[in-house]
Amino acid sequence: MAGKAASGSRGSSSPPGAGTTPVGDRLAAVLGPVRAGSGFEEALERLLRALRLGLAAAGERLPAERELAGRLGVSRATLREVLEVLRAEGLVESRRGRYGGTFVRAAPPPGSGREALRSRTAGVDVEDALRLREVLDVGAVTLCARQGLDEDGARRLREALAATGEAPPESYRRADTHFHLALAGLCGSTSLAGHYADVRATLNGLLDGIPLLVRNLEHSQRQHAEVVSAVLAGDTEAAAATMREHCAGTAALLRGFLG
Repeated sequence: MAGKAASGSRGSSSPPGAGTTPVGDRLAAVLGPVRAGSGFEEALERLLRALRLGLAAAGERLPAERELAGRLGVSRATLREVLEVLRAEGLVESRRGRYGGTFVRAAPPPGSGREALRSRTAGVDVEDALRLREVLDVGAVTLCARQGLDEDGARRLREALAATGEAPPESYRRADTHFHLALAGLCGSTSLAGHYADVRATLNGLLDGIPLLVRNLEHSQRQHAEVVSAVLAGDTEAAAATMREHCAGTAALLRGFLG
């Protein structure tokens, strides 16, 4: 009885139209804790999915940052970066004042940019491409770490890493592609390298349809450096684990924006 009374008290004190408590209840179904290795990307994916499913309607206020961050298992700083992406995409807006907060905006009309993004998936089995990409990327780094690289191979890999680090945001995906193709080419399997080139071409067509997010690019570059370090140290487990996290981050972004 005490719990019901407290719940009623919170509802009666909420600002008109905010609906904080019911929105929080509805979001609970999709906003569980994310994996630490791809927290930003997965948190963004889950909030994008929640908005796409209509779990928070236009005009409703999202739960407070502290609550959202707690549900997702990320820091408030990470949550704020996620919300900034949603604002840039025109999905939410911030309001100040006593009844301020983050509010859901009306969905864009048919034929808008978001509909154009989704059209990129026509004829593409996105999930199959993501799974194949992960298998090939993890397989490539595992082979590279297990067999070791000669001096020339290590040099090529370091140069590919340096190129991604020096690339401006607008050129990052091209440099990122070259980095992964370098790994595939150094693993000793011509067939694997060929299959990776094919699946990467498919994924690049999808990646070109989503925004470039600086936080994601920085995270990606740190993971690249960790992969190279593990490969050169012959640490197959670390190389594979980091690459899985790297692939999971890309998959989360694609599912969020194109799903």
